[in-house]
Amino acid sequence: MAFKKYNPITPGQRSRTGLDFKEITTDRPEKSLLKSKKRSSGRNNLGRVTVRRRGGGQKRKIRIVDFKRDKDNIPAKVATIEYDPNRSANIALLHYADGEKRYIIAPEDVNVGDTLQSGDDSEIRSGNAMRLKSIPVGAIIHCIEMRPGKGAQIARAAGSSVQLMAKEGDKALLKLKSGEMRNIPITCKATLGVVGNSMQERVSLGKAGRSRWMGKRPSVRGVAMNPVDHPHGGGEGRTAGGRHPVTPWGKPTKGYKTRRKNKKSDKLIVKRRGK
Repeated sequence: MAFKKYNPITPGQRSRTGLDFKEITTDRPEKSLLKSKKRSSGRNNLGRVTVRRRGGGQKRKIRIVDFKRDKDNIPAKVATIEYDPNRSANIALLHYADGEKRYIIAPEDVNVGDTLQSGDDSEIRSGNAMRLKSIPVGAIIHCIEMRPGKGAQIARAAGSSVQLMAKEGDKALLKLKSGEMRNIPITCKATLGVVGNSMQERVSLGKAGRSRWMGKRPSVRGVAMNPVDHPHGGGEGRTAGGRHPVTPWGKPTKGYKTRRKNKKSDKLIVKRRGK
């Protein structure tokens, strides 16, 4: 997918960039794989804002994506490559030989007309899915399960991929792009190849309004508020806050670690991400 710049006929278009969507083959999604998306705009069941800076934006419908790839040994033809407003990656519509239709995350180098398949006897090629024990060491994969049968959880965003480093016993060692090394049960499924639409991360929105289309509301700096609204607020003239960065509720931020240590998958991490 190629990069596109706009003729700056307005100030907001001066730094705006986008994608040309040449890979997209249709703008009409499969109706049987759509469902309504309820928006909370950051409110809880009492109507109070619990997540700030959310609201507005274009209405969307959820595309039901098959993250389990459990139709083994049934060939499927790629019918369309489509845009999905709910994720950075594109999606591909598969027409299975038995008549069923399913969406999957569209990998790189998969085009309309290609035949894909899932199952341990599938060909080693981009877009095919199988268990880790059937994938050769060194292969590049995406859409990886963390528990057998749960569905893909790792490497689903545009341009993401993971390398299969080793297999030992009932575990497979994966190297993530973050630098993290982690073990995964060897019976978990993964899809071969890299997630497509890798140029998406280089898109510049160009203007605030484009963020509003996506449901993102403005973010106000704490130092621009009054003391009643934020610990950084107040002061004569412009100030730098006068303390280490905190949230509006006084908790440290910008580097303060909040991840809980009782995650069941912690014991499977061999090397943590970081510098």
